[in-house]
Amino acid sequence: MPVQTSPRPMSQEHDATPRVSSAIPTQGGRGGRRGGGGPRKRTMRKDPLWARLTLIFGAVLMMTSGIAIVGSKALISQATGNIAQSNLLGGAGKTDAEGGANVEGPIDMLLLGVDVRQNWAKDDIRSDSIIMLHIPASHDQAYLISIPRDTEAQIPAFKKSGYRGGTDKMNAAFQFGARNGGGWQGGAQLMAQTIKNMTGVSFDGAAIINFGGFKSVIDTLGTIRVCVSHQVKSIHTSVVDGKHMWNTEAQKTGRPMTPMVYKKGCQQMTGLQALDYSRQRYGLPNSDYDRQQNQQQVIKAMARKATEKGVLTNPVKLNQLMRAAGKAFVVDTGGIPVPDFVFALRGVTANELTMLRTNGGTFHGNANKRETLDAQTLAMFKAVKDDKLAEFVYANPNVLSTRK
Repeated sequence: MPVQTSPRPMSQEHDATPRVSSAIPTQGGRGGRRGGGGPRKRTMRKDPLWARLTLIFGAVLMMTSGIAIVGSKALISQATGNIAQSNLLGGAGKTDAEGGANVEGPIDMLLLGVDVRQNWAKDDIRSDSIIMLHIPASHDQAYLISIPRDTEAQIPAFKKSGYRGGTDKMNAAFQFGARNGGGWQGGAQLMAQTIKNMTGVSFDGAAIINFGGFKSVIDTLGTIRVCVSHQVKSIHTSVVDGKHMWNTEAQKTGRPMTPMVYKKGCQQMTGLQALDYSRQRYGLPNSDYDRQQNQQQVIKAMARKATEKGVLTNPVKLNQLMRAAGKAFVVDTGGIPVPDFVFALRGVTANELTMLRTNGGTFHGNANKRETLDAQTLAMFKAVKDDKLAEFVYANPNVLSTRK
């Protein structure tokens, strides 16, 4: 669906230090940066932020090989020339002292999934998919960590939307930031700040994934191979006369409806099937934890399909993928030109994408019946911040997801 058009938003908590646009080239390495502690600066873009957001498959597929995408930095520049960016991090972006606006060190991105439906207000949605992407300084591995949507969080005050701060579920941070004109930018900024306060991790970039556009990206790829670990019956879709469709559409036919069932085993999924499957949590043994793993699995399957079939080496297919992705993603690369960002990750492929889980994949409820992060999970986030995640995973293999 179309996204909003507005001037480049500024973090209300850091109005005096706007972040540098991706149009401004990054200067120097980490050792040559000045001013160790302040937020990095950006200037405002003159072009409409939401106009033709043609994000390369990079919000999720940034972890695929840069060489696999196009083969050279010049061609990456050509392929990404129309990409627009939005300030999604506000004050949660890495400072100069943390290596902000620099692709030479570890890279941490926040991926947020939003489920936008036609009858929902644009400023009244929650982000039910919250994923941290960590790429170590070696740039030869990528890790996905899903943060439970029901995690109890201290959400800070946010001037832009008028939110005064409080305690709520983690996924509510996006909603509170988006209200009263905050928009998706405000939602992402408040979510990023909430996660930074909880985990200590600052971010190099962020992406918002609209699940409706997500379907189009998969359809452009054709199908993806997903291995279903637990049979689950969909609460969102049904089969009518052999056709798979959303329940709202199925009801209009007046024909008998049979709920879609995803049976255990490996299978090829269309965009609708993959999207529907990744949204299910009812009926799964570990509810939202199983859904998190399913979402990670779908992301990895997309990355694998794109590289295995040569989609990213074919200019025609790449352009088709970019057009589809433009409907699905909004991106912030933290002031780093997109070609530089993608090229820096050329050594990471889908095979090096490791999926991790919090709390051992089980619910840790508190007195408010909300999720809390255990000591091991908090230690894992510290390992992310210190760029020692590989060592942590080696010492704590139970954080590895069992999905392939």
